Amino acid sequence: MPTVVGVGLACLDVLIRLREMPTWEHGGRISAFSFDGGGPVGTALVAVQKLGVQAGYLGTVGTDRVARLKLGFLTEYGVDVSRVAVREGPETQVVIVYVDEDTGERTFAGVWGGGERPQGLQPEELDKDYVLSADYLHLDGMNYEAGMQAARWMKEAGKTVVYDGHKTSADSVPQQVRDAIELVDVLICGEGFGRALTGRSDLYEAGEAALDLGPRIVVQTEGAGGSYTVTRDERFHVPAFQVPVIDTTGAGDVFHGAYIVGLTHGWQLQQVAQFATAVSAIKCTGLGGRAPIPGYEEVMAFLSERGIKIEE
Repeated sequence: MPTVVGVGLACLDVLIRLREMPTWEHGGRISAFSFDGGGPVGTALVAVQKLGVQAGYLGTVGTDRVARLKLGFLTEYGVDVSRVAVREGPETQVVIVYVDEDTGERTFAGVWGGGERPQGLQPEELDKDYVLSADYLHLDGMNYEAGMQAARWMKEAGKTVVYDGHKTSADSVPQQVRDAIELVDVLICGEGFGRALTGRSDLYEAGEAALDLGPRIVVQTEGAGGSYTVTRDERFHVPAFQVPVIDTTGAGDVFHGAYIVGLTHGWQLQQVAQFATAVSAIKCTGLGGRAPIPGYEEVMAFLSERGIKIEE
């Protein structure tokens, strides 16, 4: 049974690396192309699995060849998909990812064939025993009602709920996100999320205000600016590692998965953040959100080469 389960989005990414976006008037060339799995929770769980911890995914999948390909990008890394809910028809959770050849930054275009969108995972489709077999639950806000039900079970059992607060430029977050955060133990925010959630621009002040909403650990990731951690007892900054960047797709998702792995080892939070930062950095040196995720020993060697020692 898994140590970590995730309720949320797993999709198929179609990755296109190029220098200039084509237009109707002018075509263009691509320097690289690939398929990979995507989605915040899906990619985080692959990171968990590749780093040596058992993971299980809870979500939905269609019944066509694309759906089988999506599932394959989970199962080939060992993620358990035995509790995935099947939706008859084509897979709609597909994303075209355009990656800037010069910077590694990316932009997305979601694929949906029209018609009625398949129903998301429902609370009654959850296997309670399976959810509670895990010590950690990871949520990204997708499949919302099912995620909330799983979070309530985990909280009642005294287990740990981790939430992915997506990068945002909005001035506030929806009420349902605030409701979810009340059930969260570890909140990992993308750029802008802490400000939108709390109204505070200072990262430490935003983190402290977020603690009042329910979490006991708040981590705010700032891309090349590293991460900022706040708890009731400490606050600290962990800088990003300098690496040759090919593709930043999934970097935050990978950070979340690696952070959970660090928690399973019982390390001090600064070591957990250093570990997650290293995993995310190494991922950015390859194309795709999952294929470049390193294994545990590679991460430890990367840290050791930079004078950082994490006790086993």
